[in-house]
Amino acid sequence: MEKTTKIMNTSGLHARPASIFVKMATGFTSAINIEFNGKNVNAKSIMNLLSLGLKKDDEIKIIANGEDEVEAVEALVGLIHSKFSE
Repeated sequence: MEKTTKIMNTSGLHARPASIFVKMATGFTSAINIEFNGKNVNAKSIMNLLSLGLKKDDEIKIIANGEDEVEAVEALVGLIHSKFSE
């Protein structure tokens, strides 16, 4: 399962939103990756996520593979669209 979305919050995916994203991603059993500008990183690793340097309006692809892949992708896209206001 994969879905493309844009980073919505004005400050991009810096430390605080990245930690929220990773925390949510680790709650799923599926393998979850983020693809951006030809790079594909593990979405359950804050260092990998921060290495992408994601900014507002950057387009990313969330890719999940496993038994809860649909729920994982929908939840993570929802989190991005909420601009990380839990």
